[in-house]
Amino acid sequence: MEQEFVSLAARVAAFIRLSHGRIPSLPVRESADSFDTLARDVFVAQFRHNPAYQSWCRSRGVTPADEPGWEQFPAVPSEAFKEIVFSSIPASERTAEFRSSGTTAQRPSRHFHFGPSLALYETAALTGFEQHLLGDLDDLVEAGTLGPLDPPAFIALTPPPEAAPHSSLVHMLGAVLRTHGARDSLFAGRVASDGSWELDLDRLLFALRRSLCANRPLFLMGTAFNVVHLLDAFEAGNIRYRLAAGSRLMETGGYKGRSRELPRARLHAEVGRRLGLLPGSIVTEYGMSELSSQAYDRIAQPLVPGIPCPPIFRFPPWTRATVVSPETGVEVPEGGRGMVRIVDLANLWSVAAVQTSDEAIRRGEGFEWVGRMAQSEPRGCSRMTA
Repeated sequence: MEQEFVSLAARVAAFIRLSHGRIPSLPVRESADSFDTLARDVFVAQFRHNPAYQSWCRSRGVTPADEPGWEQFPAVPSEAFKEIVFSSIPASERTAEFRSSGTTAQRPSRHFHFGPSLALYETAALTGFEQHLLGDLDDLVEAGTLGPLDPPAFIALTPPPEAAPHSSLVHMLGAVLRTHGARDSLFAGRVASDGSWELDLDRLLFALRRSLCANRPLFLMGTAFNVVHLLDAFEAGNIRYRLAAGSRLMETGGYKGRSRELPRARLHAEVGRRLGLLPGSIVTEYGMSELSSQAYDRIAQPLVPGIPCPPIFRFPPWTRATVVSPETGVEVPEGGRGMVRIVDLANLWSVAAVQTSDEAIRRGEGFEWVGRMAQSEPRGCSRMTA
């Protein structure tokens, strides 16, 4: 098993790297592997070595002997990750566990990792981030807003990885800061005594003022509720800044009762009013603890005036997302509503095919997120648990 997964991981990583800098959703034609070929081999390996997934596939009447295309892979409902361990990693070798966020009363989904799977996770996460948030760094250097050897400063509005070891988002942001951040990049969040996340405002404001004094672009990253906490602090202190040209914000959406909720358009308008960021400077990311790749609604263009637009999320070329009917499981027509189904090749040691409970509208090769569907326990999960 080990050698099979090592070989597959190398092929998936090569496929991911070849897509770097390309327009999301376009196929990677120069790779020795096609998406279809890789997806089929990943499915076969997961069927062989992931007992829970093999049981799920058999319950749906699909095996490798059927030679299914990626559209026919049995997708595991995200809710099932709360009850069942979908992993090919031996229990004794699991070193990390990403959990879904939510209230303390809710049982979280669990996605297990170890060294090799984390390496592939970071390859996927960093490549997607670089495509959407860092693609214009050469333009910033040419415009004189960044020096040729001057990396940007990143501020994560979350606790650091050691304080939030079960957050896939925090792990991703840690990889970003470690790989791309200037020496003064930092995590400006902390974990409160009740387990909630809060901002270290003194540290955050000091970093913001330092950036303003140096007229240096700043990259802010966090969840929507992190951003609301920042805006509330600015409102209370009657603070308004205009960040340097080239600054940007990546927000991941999601409130889950952790702050007041703002419609996306109003949230971004408030960010523009309080931080001076144009719409093209604000990128929304879509991710899940059950996945290893993320979707984005735009490529950051902070030096180009833009207008607010509905978020149309697209995954990178090593991931496929379809919007399917909850009644039939068949892809809906253009403009139709359904549930988002994802096939993520970077989810090698888990399951590639995940059925979310997110409702969306099909928009070409992407989707417009609507909200979370009310969903009962996935059919078949109770039998598998037993």
